[in-house]
Amino acid sequence: MSKDIDVLVLGGAGVDTIIHVPELPLPYADSYMIDSGIRTRAGQTGDFVAVGLSALGLRTHHLDMLGDDPEGDLVRALHRDRGIGLTAVPQPAGTKRAVNLVGPDGRRLSLYDVSRGHPDDRLPEPTVRALAERSRHAHVSITQPCAHALPVLRDTGVTLSTDLHDWDGENPYHEPFALAADVVFLSAAALSRPELTMRRIADRGRAEVVVATAGAKGAYLLADDELTHIPATPPPAPVIDSNGAGDAFAAAFLYGWLNREPPHRCAQYGAVAGAHACTVPSTETNPISRAELMTRATTAPR
Repeated sequence: MSKDIDVLVLGGAGVDTIIHVPELPLPYADSYMIDSGIRTRAGQTGDFVAVGLSALGLRTHHLDMLGDDPEGDLVRALHRDRGIGLTAVPQPAGTKRAVNLVGPDGRRLSLYDVSRGHPDDRLPEPTVRALAERSRHAHVSITQPCAHALPVLRDTGVTLSTDLHDWDGENPYHEPFALAADVVFLSAAALSRPELTMRRIADRGRAEVVVATAGAKGAYLLADDELTHIPATPPPAPVIDSNGAGDAFAAAFLYGWLNREPPHRCAQYGAVAGAHACTVPSTETNPISRAELMTRATTAPR
């Protein structure tokens, strides 16, 4: 079958309400005046990865559950405006949403509305299979419907990636994703011994590459049984918000990986894209372009 999709993104569609606060943690008070405004926009992890991949020239399709509601309309409009294919499975509970409190240094606290989902939510197997068979690669968000899609995805033979986000290395929920993927991303924030967790993922699962991002400290790359530190790339402008930096890293890494670049080069692409994302206000969606990525990668720390 012809592969007319470069990357199928599963899950992670939703809407965020962004509130810039004077500090984090936010001290208790009866009220705060937010002079920067309170804004709602489409864009959670799957959306950001899809937009980032598309901006780099990869043919991208997004599959997730959406409600027939204003939040779902925002997600549909984002994909339509960016020319990204979207298959929206009806979600009676409504489109996923969250509130992000963003501090002056760009750090954030996310509050997720978990009422908009049920344990029996599923992505239809025929839809997952049909889209996967058209795709060179699939990037899987760690949502419950996507967990049930993992066996179907593996059965099609498509390569997989996933982002475990702030996994502590112990929570069993994340393990099926970690062990099924060929490329695994995660944050080092909750890991006391990142290398140990990374090697355990590689030893027990299918991963060819494991990447642990560490913010301003850069990232750690495990490939060919060798652990390498990837220096952080200096942002091209002042840091405004770290929201979406990990998704930008993953998109740029996958761009390199699908173009058969060495893992170290892929990680450099990721570091450049992640640094760019930190300079973009959380109320905007402005991923790095392929031309910008190539230009900045030539001067990135090695």
